[in-house]
Amino acid sequence: MTSVQIRSAERALSVGTWMIVAGAMLYSILTVTPLAAAHTPDEWDWTAPILPLVVDAAVVIVVRLDAVLARLGGNGGRWPVVLRWMTGCMTLALNVADSALRKDLVGVAVHAVAPLLLIVTAETGLAYRRAITAAQAAHEARRKAEQSEREQAAEALRAAAEQRAREEREHAATLAREQREHEARLAREQTEREEAARRAEQAEREARERAEQEARERREREREQQQRERERLERDAEQRREAERLAREQAARRDQAEREARERRERAALLSGGPVNEKLPEDQARAIVHAAFAEGLPVRSAAELCGWSIGWVSTRYQEHRDTVAGRTLEGATS
Repeated sequence: MTSVQIRSAERALSVGTWMIVAGAMLYSILTVTPLAAAHTPDEWDWTAPILPLVVDAAVVIVVRLDAVLARLGGNGGRWPVVLRWMTGCMTLALNVADSALRKDLVGVAVHAVAPLLLIVTAETGLAYRRAITAAQAAHEARRKAEQSEREQAAEALRAAAEQRAREEREHAATLAREQREHEARLAREQTEREEAARRAEQAEREARERAEQEARERREREREQQQRERERLERDAEQRREAERLAREQAARRDQAEREARERRERAALLSGGPVNEKLPEDQARAIVHAAFAEGLPVRSAAELCGWSIGWVSTRYQEHRDTVAGRTLEGATS
C-alpha cells in the first residue's frame, strides 16, 4: 500500500468517524433533552439540553485526542480509556433511560443503537488509527531501507566509476608527464640555444649602446658647453644693456635736473620783476602766469605781476591744470 492510499484510508476513517459522532450527538440531544426536562423543575426546563451537550463534548474530546495520539504513536494511559468508556456508558444510559423506565424493550433497543455504534466506532477508529500509524511506520521504514539500498548501490557505482576514472587519470597523467618531460627537454635545448644567441646579441647590443651612450654624452657635453657659452654671452650682453640703460637714465636725470634748474632760474627771473601797473604783452604775460603756476603762487599775485585781469589769469591757471591732469592720465595709462 502506498502512502497516498494510506492517507486516503485515514481520511475516510476520519470523515466517517466524525459523521457518526455528529449523528450520535444530534440523536442524543434530541433523545435526552425531553428526559432531562421531565426530571427538571419547570422554571429550569431551558437547561435540559446542557446535559447531553456536556456528555457529547467529552465524547468529542476523547475521539479527537485519541486520533492525535494514534497518529503520533503515543499512549495516554488508563485515564483516556476510563473517560472513553464512562462517556460511552453515560450516553447509552441517558438514551435508553426513558424507554427503560417505561419498560419499552423495543425503545431500549432502538435508542441503544446510536450510543453503541458511537462506542464501538471510537474503539474501532482507535484501533484502525494505530494500525494505520504502524503501517505508515513500516512503510516509511521500508522506504528508507530501499532508499538506503539504492544509495549504497549508487555509492558503489560511483566508487567504481571514480576508481576507473582515477585509474584513467593516473594513466593519462603518466602519459602527460612523459610527454611534458620530453617537451621540457626539447624546450631546454631550444632555450639554451636561444639563450646563447640572446647573450651574443645582448653583448653586441650592449657594445652598440655603450658607443651610442658615449656619443650622446659627448654631444651632451658639447651642447652644455655651448649652452654655458651662450648663457655667458647673454649675461654679458644683458650686463652691457643694463649698464647702457643706467647710463642713459643717469644722463636723462642729469638733463632733467639741468632743465629743471634752468626752468627755475627762468621762472625766478620772470617773477623777480614785481607788480606792474599796465598790461604786459600777452606772450610775456603767459610766460609769467606759467611761471607763477609752476611756483604755486596765487592767482592774484600772478595778475599783479603780468598786469592782466584775475579772470584771464584764472583761465590760464585752469588750462595749466588741465594740461597737468592730461599728462598724469597719459602716464597712468601708459
